[in-house]
Amino acid sequence: MRVSLQQRAQSLRAQREAAHRLRRRRTVARRDGVRAEVDGAWLLECCGNDYLGLSRHPAVVAALRDGALRDGAGGVASHLVSGHAAAHEALEHALADWLQAPRALLFGSGYLANLAVLQGLLGEGDACVQDRLNHASLIDGARLAGCALKRYPHADAGGAARQLAAHPQGAALLATDGVFSMDGDRAPLRTLADVAGAHGACLYVDEAHAVGVLGDAGRGIIAAAGLGTAEAPLRLVTFGKALGSVGAAVVGEAVLVEHLAQVARPGIYTTAMPPAQAAATRAAVEIARGPEGDALRLRLQANIARFRDGARARGLALMPSDTPIQPLRVGADADALAMAAALEARGYWVAAIRPPTVPEGSARLRITLNALHGDADIDGLLVALDAVRGASA
Repeated sequence: MRVSLQQRAQSLRAQREAAHRLRRRRTVARRDGVRAEVDGAWLLECCGNDYLGLSRHPAVVAALRDGALRDGAGGVASHLVSGHAAAHEALEHALADWLQAPRALLFGSGYLANLAVLQGLLGEGDACVQDRLNHASLIDGARLAGCALKRYPHADAGGAARQLAAHPQGAALLATDGVFSMDGDRAPLRTLADVAGAHGACLYVDEAHAVGVLGDAGRGIIAAAGLGTAEAPLRLVTFGKALGSVGAAVVGEAVLVEHLAQVARPGIYTTAMPPAQAAATRAAVEIARGPEGDALRLRLQANIARFRDGARARGLALMPSDTPIQPLRVGADADALAMAAALEARGYWVAAIRPPTVPEGSARLRITLNALHGDADIDGLLVALDAVRGASA
């Protein structure tokens, strides 16, 4: 007998609910700086990815408004038909110049870009070697490509080398997050670059949570590691984190990027982002790479240091991270949910992250900081975390 999709969905929902893994969307009515109105209550937001606070920067908002008045609200068509506007071209050039790479290619999101890279470069007989904690889009991209997908223990460059050595035939891509989105730690890029070079593999780095935050002028973790396009031929840059916008780009070697422009299905068969959005992102790039960006990064680093020092003083065992992502591992799913609810009752919005997003038994509070948080915000959050520790469902 054929399975009813409705019955299957209902059964799976019941299982998720029983395991405290039912996901729930929250609707934000308004935002004002680092505060958001959610379900009628104003909360200090400590779970977003707007690390430099650029999503509401006057210059970024003005570029979006002026771009919409000039170019309209839509993308009109795919880039290869009639959707590639002057604003898109200008953004690609600005990204390549900022990140000191030959070429950049726009995509609608980081997820699409990762699918595009792996599907466009790899196929049957090839290998994709990945960190076990990589973003889901990298895993899905390898599956879409039909290549051999091999995952090494987290941040274990030796494991990556063994996986590459076991697959000497065909092309090989060594893919890693630069900053891991749920742990907040950094990939060992210099060692991974050596491994990739020794095994003839292309190193691809997902810079989603690094660009704008790390490196000289915010150029990301590749720059922070003292590497360039020669060692890491391709990188993903997303616009929805430190740049406060939406969309993404693949940046790197001209030959590889042009190949992706010709064959990557997530780029060819989709409408371009609105030119106004590209103009807003370009404005954010100019801020991020300039003196104001440097000042924002200094403030962000000060916030991170203040939070970690305060947590240490209170015996809060944060996971190792020097990035805006500051996870507090709880363990049980129900306990993480209870702590998040208790924090919300005190006016703090912190996300409880549960499997399958993180490994079994490692549910956590994913606390994120940004440059707009003040000292009083950080201190108040620490007091609230100290008060709710040990909360249970």
